Amino acid sequence: MSPDRLTQLRAKLVSIDQHAMQWVKRVPVKARILLGLFLVAALLMAIYTGLTAKDASLHLKLQHSFRSAQLSVWVDNDLAFSGTVTGVTKKKFGLIPTDSQQGSLSQMIPVHSGQHKVRVRIEPESAVMQEDSTTAEFPHNVERDLSVSARHNGISLSWQGTSSAPVESSSSFAWLSRYAASLFLTIAGSIMSALAGYAIRELPARLRSVPDSAPKGEVGSP
Repeated sequence: MSPDRLTQLRAKLVSIDQHAMQWVKRVPVKARILLGLFLVAALLMAIYTGLTAKDASLHLKLQHSFRSAQLSVWVDNDLAFSGTVTGVTKKKFGLIPTDSQQGSLSQMIPVHSGQHKVRVRIEPESAVMQEDSTTAEFPHNVERDLSVSARHNGISLSWQGTSSAPVESSSSFAWLSRYAASLFLTIAGSIMSALAGYAIRELPARLRSVPDSAPKGEVGSP
């Protein structure tokens, strides 16, 4: 880029900066404070969104022997999935119907990375409710496969693929992330509440002051 072009570019940047500073000076102090609080709240909300983003996956693979049942899955005591599963009549040699049922389900459940307790409950329409739980580590951007077998004689859970041994450091980091996200959300909520309260108090007065500040025409004699 030529020296003349650089000089013109610097001059334009200086001019823009001067106009911006003049505009800022014309803005009332209260408005600048409100704008700053709004930007802080927006930043905190962005941080909260980043910390609470679900960056791992639980792949639930269910095999059951019920005609119909209600399936519920909890991740750390939070209900992550609920739905009805159905089965079809098994056929002997592929032709002769039997009294047994069989069905399957494959369900992806997004989760946060870190250590989680997964609890699975199945409630058949004509059998006793079954429930079991297991704990596993979910690395960042990794999908974990959980195989669930639900029969009339019980339910069993087993992890497929990588080891399900917990990692204490990752669990601690996940707890810290959740705590920080909750703190950021609380601060952002307080700032937004303060801004809303200020707007409710000040906006009517501002609107009333606009007609009062308008120039009044002189009344002359005819």
